[in-house]
Amino acid sequence: MIELTQLEHRDSLLKRLARVEGQVRGIQAMIKRGDECESIAQQFSAARKALDKAYQEMLICLAEEAILTPDHSNQDKLAQVRAIFTKYT
Repeated sequence: MIELTQLEHRDSLLKRLARVEGQVRGIQAMIKRGDECESIAQQFSAARKALDKAYQEMLICLAEEAILTPDHSNQDKLAQVRAIFTKYT
């Protein structure tokens, strides 16, 4: 069963990704219109930061799942968190 916090994480992540999607579509429109490169670069930067923030939330979710697993020792939990950050960052 999905816990409330998992639903909150999912909803938050989906909202962030929807904003990133809107930003990317905005960038595409700016390019089609021939907007100034600096303005487009600013929007690229904002979209990258928003995507990075969503990615960080996903990593936190993975770490929380590893830490909160009741049937693993603290050593195993730490190893799992290390593996997550080594693999995905």
